[in-house]
Amino acid sequence: MKFEKGKTTAIVGPSGAGKSSIAQLVERFYDPNEGEILIDGKPLKGINLQHYRSQIGYVSQEPVLFNTSIKSNILMGKPDATDAEIENALRQTNSWGFISSYPDGVNTQVGASGSQLSGG
Repeated sequence: MKFEKGKTTAIVGPSGAGKSSIAQLVERFYDPNEGEILIDGKPLKGINLQHYRSQIGYVSQEPVLFNTSIKSNILMGKPDATDAEIENALRQTNSWGFISSYPDGVNTQVGASGSQLSGG
């Protein structure tokens, strides 16, 4: 499989086909049992992981939330994000409207797996 530089790629298929596994391998959440993943011809294992992950994006169908604040969850993805960047990210995801209406705003605790937030 080859992903073209500068292109958006969607992986589609039936349940159990390996779509999530491919995404997790590309994000290097784990390493393959066989073969290797190359980025610009270099093994992914040898690339600076923090820099690499800052250059790519993955949107899961079911996002994971940690039992902490909304802001802290966002900072897990970009530890040095400013308040303005956090607000901008929330605006881009159409989340700012309801999050800013919470009494604690971005400091609202989400609960285990987001259980404190409404599914609506």
